[in-house]
Amino acid sequence: MEALNRTIDHTILKPDAAIAAIDALCAEALQYHFASVCVLPWYVERCAAALRGSDVAVCTVVGFPLGATHTATKVAETQTCIALGATEIDMVINIAALKSGAYDVVLDDIRAVTTACHDGGAIVKVIIETCLLTEEEKLRCCAMVTQAGADFIKTSTGFSTGGATLADVELLRLHVGPAVRVKASGGIRDRATALAMIDAGAQRIGTSSGVAICG
Repeated sequence: MEALNRTIDHTILKPDAAIAAIDALCAEALQYHFASVCVLPWYVERCAAALRGSDVAVCTVVGFPLGATHTATKVAETQTCIALGATEIDMVINIAALKSGAYDVVLDDIRAVTTACHDGGAIVKVIIETCLLTEEEKLRCCAMVTQAGADFIKTSTGFSTGGATLADVELLRLHVGPAVRVKASGGIRDRATALAMIDAGAQRIGTSSGVAICG
C-alpha cells in the first residue's frame, strides 16, 4: 500500500546502532519508498549521501530523548544537522519545564527550534512525550505547538514509559491547529496498529518496523 509506505519514518534510534544497521535502514527506505529515515545526529551525513536524489528524507532528533538541554544547544544541534543534510527535525520539548509550569520556557524553546528549521528549509516535529503528561498538559502542548508554527506534534520518543495510543492521537488531532499534523510513534509494530493510528488522525508513523508493516 503506497499511501501507507509514505507515512512511515523508518527509524533506528538505539544508542548501539552500528553503521551496518543504518546502511540497511537506508536501503530498506529506498526499496519501500518510506517518507524518511529517522536516525541519530551522527548518522545524518551518511544517510543524506545514501539517499541523495531519492524521495526519502533524512530525519533526525534534537534534545533527544529527555528534552532538557538548553534552547541554544537545541538550536545549534538543529542547524548542524540541517547543514549535514537533514530536512526533518524531531525535537523533544522541555518536559521538566512543562512539569514545572514554566510554559513560557516551553513555548520559546519550541519556537526557537521551529524558526531554525524553517530558516534552514526543514520541517519540525515536536515530541511531547504523552505518557508523562496529564490531559491538561497535552492540551497546553497542542496550543504551544500550534502557536509556535511547528509542522507536526509527535506523541513519543519511544524511550520513556509508553508510546502512542489511539486516544492520544485523537486528542492531539482534535486540539492542534489545522496546519499542524500528528505523528504517532512508540510501540507501532504491525499494519493493523499503523492503520488504526492513521484512522485516528496520524499523518506520519514513527516505527522501526516499517518493513514488517508494509512488506
